[in-house]
Amino acid sequence: MKLFKSLLVAPAALGLLAPLASNASDVNLNDISNYSNVEDIEFSNSFNDSYESSPLIAGGEGMVHDHDSDSFSSTTTASFSTDMFIGAVNGKGVETGVTDGDEAVEAYYGFQIDLNTSFTGEDSLDISLDAGNSGGAATELDLNGASESLTVDGVSYTFPVGDKMTVFVGDNTDASLLYSTACVYGGPGNTLDDCGAKEAALGSGSGTAAGASYDIGNGFTAAVGYSGNGSSASGLLTKEGDDAYGAQLSYAADSYGASVSYANIETVGVDTTHWALNGYWTPTEAAGFPSISAGYETSDSETSGVKDKTQYFVGLQWDEMGPGTLGLAMGTDGAFADNVTEHMIYEAFYSYPVNDGMTVTPYVYVREEASTKTDDTGIAVKTSFSF
Repeated sequence: MKLFKSLLVAPAALGLLAPLASNASDVNLNDISNYSNVEDIEFSNSFNDSYESSPLIAGGEGMVHDHDSDSFSSTTTASFSTDMFIGAVNGKGVETGVTDGDEAVEAYYGFQIDLNTSFTGEDSLDISLDAGNSGGAATELDLNGASESLTVDGVSYTFPVGDKMTVFVGDNTDASLLYSTACVYGGPGNTLDDCGAKEAALGSGSGTAAGASYDIGNGFTAAVGYSGNGSSASGLLTKEGDDAYGAQLSYAADSYGASVSYANIETVGVDTTHWALNGYWTPTEAAGFPSISAGYETSDSETSGVKDKTQYFVGLQWDEMGPGTLGLAMGTDGAFADNVTEHMIYEAFYSYPVNDGMTVTPYVYVREEASTKTDDTGIAVKTSFSF
């Protein structure tokens, strides 16, 4: 166990030293070395109080020795998760890109670190770090796969304004961070997990973002969101830049809920308006009935000749099916114009918690393909660890 703690802490300390070479005179290397010998490390609490040396604090001037503090921030927590996948897809589709009948077994992984800090007890600074090699047969699964190098996937700061309003600002974060879309289906697939409101719910998660929510009362909540490419020379809220903004009104009761979402998304100078209606119902008693979630979205582009598009989704979920959760869902594979044949995607999963930190999820889906006579069929097992 001591060796594991040493391997865990020492690379983290060395990683922090690299970008702070200019402040090397402020770093006490003996303290860093001694960290690997601390007997009891908890990410959400202080180091062992019996340890006689003061810890190092990551401050505005780099790593400095703080004699007035005996721990890292007591309000800072870190959570870790890893997803491991093995599966295959037959057919010639977007997942495989190979000839019909190829059923090669593939394996991928995703890793995530979530850091959370509060400064007032009511606010929250959240940072997400991701890594993974997801691709191929795992494309339809919700895994981190941008790069095997650990990268920042999102930064956001959320804080209250008065008793009923909450505000957030962030980067590479969904503009709908404070939305309450009425959906209780939680499948592992990428296509259907947006509950049929992919665009209207502003779930792109890229660029500079800001938003707010307001508790109207009696179950009603209103929210707004905005995102734009703040790192571009075009800037935010300009005609040349791409911007997205929207609003949502939602209602939640004891066993049912509904939401209406609106978004205007500008891409390459073209505005598209999206509306989505979502709703859910959950059984009041565990009598073998599943929860039901549904969503419907329309999209209207200002581009001449482009017809309106629609998409929809329906999902059933049994939260207490034996020791785990069973889910079935169907929906369109994206948005389709009225004069185009819709292609559907169907999925089923069973999520089984082995223990508090490990969950195994068998998963199967069928995606209709227009370019081939054979639909894509994927079978996979995802094992998730949280620690």
